[in-house]
Amino acid sequence: MDALLLARWQFGITSVYHFLFVPLTLGLSILVAIMETIYVRTGDETYKNMARFWGRLFLINFAMGVVTGIVQEFHFGMNWSEYSRFVGDIFGAPLAVEALAAFFLESTFLGLWIFGWEKLSPALHAACIWLVAFASNLSAFWILVANSFMQEPVGFTLRNGRAEMTDFFALLTNPHVLYQFPHTVLAGFVTAAFFVMGISAYHLLRQSQLEPFRRSFRLALIMGLISSLLVAGIGHLQGQHLVATQPMKMAAAEALWDSADPAPLALVALVDQENQQNNLEIKIPALMSFLAYNSFRGEVKGLKELQAAAAEQYGPGNYIPPVAPVFWSFRLMIAAGLWLILLSLYSLYLWRKGLLESRPLVLKALLWSIPIPYLANTAGWFVAEVGRYPWIVYGLQRLEAAVSPGVSATAILTTLVAFTLLYGLLAVVDVYLLAKFARQGVVEQPPAGKMHPSGEVSLWI
Repeated sequence: MDALLLARWQFGITSVYHFLFVPLTLGLSILVAIMETIYVRTGDETYKNMARFWGRLFLINFAMGVVTGIVQEFHFGMNWSEYSRFVGDIFGAPLAVEALAAFFLESTFLGLWIFGWEKLSPALHAACIWLVAFASNLSAFWILVANSFMQEPVGFTLRNGRAEMTDFFALLTNPHVLYQFPHTVLAGFVTAAFFVMGISAYHLLRQSQLEPFRRSFRLALIMGLISSLLVAGIGHLQGQHLVATQPMKMAAAEALWDSADPAPLALVALVDQENQQNNLEIKIPALMSFLAYNSFRGEVKGLKELQAAAAEQYGPGNYIPPVAPVFWSFRLMIAAGLWLILLSLYSLYLWRKGLLESRPLVLKALLWSIPIPYLANTAGWFVAEVGRYPWIVYGLQRLEAAVSPGVSATAILTTLVAFTLLYGLLAVVDVYLLAKFARQGVVEQPPAGKMHPSGEVSLWI
């Protein structure tokens, strides 16, 4: 393996692992804030205990996300120094704002929330978790501003072999981020909703602590259903935008080799990238044109034509991404989203009829569906990033021009193995802690520093 391939693998593994924690942080912070707000408005101690319980799981997830996110930033200087040199003035600006504003705001008020239960007024304490939730989602915005420049460069000029910012406001209003941000945040809401519904379903199956988990389930069900429908709607609009701005990515996502008008949608396909064809396809006529243009007429350009156009514009080379992985990742994301929507709708029907708790198979389906949003999130990230191949900054810098020239394949392989093993260990610890406290359920916690009856020292959360 060469240094470029290893650097891509390392960043991919790090990013996938980090992104396991980000969506849950975005959504669970909102749910905890809603629970505590209901407690402040009603004085119902059940909601206070719910906020403490789900807040503890939020903290475990948040800690893992911070640790893995810090490591990512070192990649830009170590493995991708030429990328940092080329777009550092642009890429660094939103990341700096994210760290100085959003992350510090998030960390400060999270500390106040953890230790302020008996020291702050209920309303002020609830305001702290709302500020944590706001800062978490604001942090996502700044990071996606940086990522959107890689997808759709705006507000820059090329000078002395570097991209320099000319319009910061253009970065903030990048059309790509206007679709990507709500899609990502709503996916986080879905992740948190099914996380809460799944754990609540576990306790409803066991007939334990029914009242707090019934209420938790109801709040999460409302969030999950609304968010999953909105994710699908925003995703559709984002797909239409990509047809115009990144047609190669969408052609790969559909394994469309030849331009067509109207263009069919392939449900399944056996992709033969070497011969640039699909050996087996099950297609729905004209559906791709409809999804792209809201009309059953309209040309969708194929990979062959796009490759020829790219070679003419940018010079000789292969501009077609790995089609089969992008194609199947796109379908995995869509299938997962459809499953979550259908499960939400059926759960709402059973809940309104008062039948949910008498349907153990549905409760088990909710429990075992906790990983489904994570699969959808990972698949969506894969389509967004791998579908941009061979560009690291679309149309401006290719991957081979972005990698660090002085870092050997051996050095990258060593750190790749070390970080993968470390992250594997952290994953085991994370799952163990989440499962442990999820099974424990909603319990009263002693003040900080005092001994729990079980002999453990616990934070007052």
